[in-house]
Amino acid sequence: MCAMTNIRINASTGYDVLVGSGALERAPGFIRYALPRVNKVAVVTDSNVDALHSSAVVSHLAAAGLSPVKFTFPAGEKSKNLVTYASLIDFLAGNRLDRTDIVLALGGGVAGDMAGFAAATYKRGIDFIQMPTTLLAMVDSSVGGKTGVDIAAGKNLVGAFHQPRAVFCDLRFLYTLPDEWRMDGMGEVLKYAVLRDQGLFGRLESAPLAPIGESEIAACIGMKRDIVEADEKESGVRKLLNLGHTFAHAVEKLSGFGISHGRAVATGIAMASRAAVKCGTLSGEDCARIESLVSTMGYDSHVQFAASDIADAMLGDKKVEGDSIDLVLPHGIGCCAVSRTPLAEIGKVVADAI
Repeated sequence: MCAMTNIRINASTGYDVLVGSGALERAPGFIRYALPRVNKVAVVTDSNVDALHSSAVVSHLAAAGLSPVKFTFPAGEKSKNLVTYASLIDFLAGNRLDRTDIVLALGGGVAGDMAGFAAATYKRGIDFIQMPTTLLAMVDSSVGGKTGVDIAAGKNLVGAFHQPRAVFCDLRFLYTLPDEWRMDGMGEVLKYAVLRDQGLFGRLESAPLAPIGESEIAACIGMKRDIVEADEKESGVRKLLNLGHTFAHAVEKLSGFGISHGRAVATGIAMASRAAVKCGTLSGEDCARIESLVSTMGYDSHVQFAASDIADAMLGDKKVEGDSIDLVLPHGIGCCAVSRTPLAEIGKVVADAI
């Protein structure tokens, strides 16, 4: 069997993240031997991934003596809502999954967030496994235990922390990934470079359009591991993972989710960098490097939405607490900090950022 990278996450529920070609085949054996009471496996996937990969996953599970059942929802962020969530819960109940059974999220961030939230709440919590098929989900959303759905007021406003029992990142899934979805994932890779890794930032500067491999994916997961282990429930240092996200969520909402998450994050990083220059935490030189990389990677470094509309959308973000909101601002490439910002100043901050 192929060698691969194993990253241990020591959260409230400890688990391993396997990265490499062949991770898919490891999942049934893990379930059989690490979770021997499991019988039924609910594979949750979207319509795009279903056509590409679900038959192989279901076949491997069945060959291991497990009983897979499959729930498929229409692909896209718009399906990550309470209606689809309720349908998934009804599916789990209709197939009589009990507390010893497991959910397997097969897909990108939408599948992982929604399947994880269903697992967190069905029968007050059952186990689940992440099997991400997109770059974005591999480097970010499949690790850390954040689950949830969107509502009209904003993204991820309904959810729970629920750690997976394992994560299987099979790099062969990336072979079928359209370029636009690869770009989506690279927005999160850029986030980790600006956040904590000058070397990765330099690698992206030298080859901004080159695909990344197992070592870079593992490096991003390792950075998230370190942060999650220090702050699982986002009361402190884990807030750093929101670099670019507060701006990004507003951009996504204003675009009717026509702008994908990773692209919005890249734009949000450029916005946060400009705001940081105005706040005096980031040099103009570093800001120029960040903006240049955002552009050369193929993202928009500026938005067309009005500052007042962006500020209004940000007021509905889940990071609002009382009369202030947390913004993550770069202090240098590879160094960022959380800035508690009064809501009364958001309009000015956004005006500086755009």
